[in-house]
Amino acid sequence: MKTTAIIVAAGSGSRLDPETPKQFLILDGKPVLAHTLERFQSAPSIDSIVLVLAANRVSEFEQKFDKVIKILAGGPTRAASVLNGLNAVDSGSAIVAVHDGARPFVSVDEIERTVASAKETGAACLVGSVTDTIKTIRGDEISGTLDRDKLRRALTPQVFRSELLRRAFELGGTGEAVTDECYLVEKLGHPIAFVEGSSRNIKITNPEDLVLAEAIAVGGRR
Repeated sequence: MKTTAIIVAAGSGSRLDPETPKQFLILDGKPVLAHTLERFQSAPSIDSIVLVLAANRVSEFEQKFDKVIKILAGGPTRAASVLNGLNAVDSGSAIVAVHDGARPFVSVDEIERTVASAKETGAACLVGSVTDTIKTIRGDEISGTLDRDKLRRALTPQVFRSELLRRAFELGGTGEAVTDECYLVEKLGHPIAFVEGSSRNIKITNPEDLVLAEAIAVGGRR
């Protein structure tokens, strides 16, 4: 099955640098986004990539990856940006993988396993374990403790049969509440398989994330 990856990198990332979006900050000598694209460029299951950027970044992006077949502008929300990317995916792509541009440490193995699971089940999400004890609250008090063995953090890529994801967007919209694609597919009632991922697959959001990312990048070269 032909598989297209939508790499979403249209956010402003103002919490890190008001001038430079987080996906364009330099990590181990090159932009965060370049690290991300390298992983999908190297993944055998990925046939093509649709890259979604902020409108003012589209024309200045330096294309170095032959799997990137389209570069286009995002929308006002993350979900709107994903939908823009989905609308640019050609009809021959049966599988669509959505990934955050600010997650540069996803491994090729994680991509391959998640795509394989989606091809079999129709929908798959890469997840991470929860190591902290998670509390529920009510008012200003702790009201309970959740069983962390039954909890997972949603990572990316999240991979779906393309017609399923299109239908999910048609019914679910693109508002701020739509924080990931699984949220929309869940509303359809379609089962989503989970694929265990690594704690290294961090999303760079805050200044401390960039410090951790540098440590991971340097450690990976040793």
